[in-house]
Amino acid sequence: MTEEFALLGVPSCAGTHGPGQEKAPAALRSAGLVDRLRAAGVKVTDHGDLPAVPFTTDPAHRDRQNLPKVVEVARAVADRVGAILDSGAIPLVVGGDCTITLGVLAAHIARRPDTGLLYFDGDLDLSVPGTSRSGILDTMVLSHLLGDGAPELRDIGPRTPLMPVSAVAAFGYEPAELSPSGRERLASYGLRARSCTEITAPGTDPVAEARAFWRELASGHERFVLHFDVDVIDSVDFPLADFPHFNEGLPVGTAFDCLAEFGSAPPLATLVVTEVNPHRDPAGTMVDALVEALVRALGSRPA
Repeated sequence: MTEEFALLGVPSCAGTHGPGQEKAPAALRSAGLVDRLRAAGVKVTDHGDLPAVPFTTDPAHRDRQNLPKVVEVARAVADRVGAILDSGAIPLVVGGDCTITLGVLAAHIARRPDTGLLYFDGDLDLSVPGTSRSGILDTMVLSHLLGDGAPELRDIGPRTPLMPVSAVAAFGYEPAELSPSGRERLASYGLRARSCTEITAPGTDPVAEARAFWRELASGHERFVLHFDVDVIDSVDFPLADFPHFNEGLPVGTAFDCLAEFGSAPPLATLVVTEVNPHRDPAGTMVDALVEALVRALGSRPA
């Protein structure tokens, strides 16, 4: 049976640092995402967008900003992604901030409890309310998936923790960005993680590392969700991310090569694209390059 992808836009800034990401789904469509996927032989249906959620601060809840809105968006994502999964299509979810992945996983686990998660992100997002200076929930995604943090978000799916640590693998994170509490949580979880510095070490083939990484995850899980945050790319090369990492992260070519490896993996069950901020790309050249990378990744999938 021919694979069919279902594009869903989540134009939400509820969990992040500032405005801009709510424009990402429209920018990706304007760059020809749907037409270019189809031209590459990818069957895709556009399911439109969820309602836009603008950025606001939340002075009354400084350690968990905009929690009710983040929960509302994640539940809406779970409903829509669940309907896509029930139709037999593969969700292609474009955000929006990283908290949308909580809703994506809630939909998957309700239907396929053995689903894994490949977290291709420049941050491990292991903060929790009380340890975070910013209170930005975008920095707390893996903690909530692994059963910690605010109960309203931690308990969003059919089980808590939503993801056992054995089902999660993090690829490309920048170790310099880990706070002391983040390092403690990484060690206490025993999370399978491969940093950007390890991936790009002399003599290392990043694509071979990516291939070995997804295959290890797939050895225990029939399928996996790929979370791709563009801040895994060095912002000197590609300053498109909402939260930049200058002189950190993967070179843009390396990141897109690894994305192609992950996207072509047969166990891929959903691709989530996050942190794209079109405000940082007034000429549209980086969004265009990202669309080309997504087309390359999904257009190379085996028949």
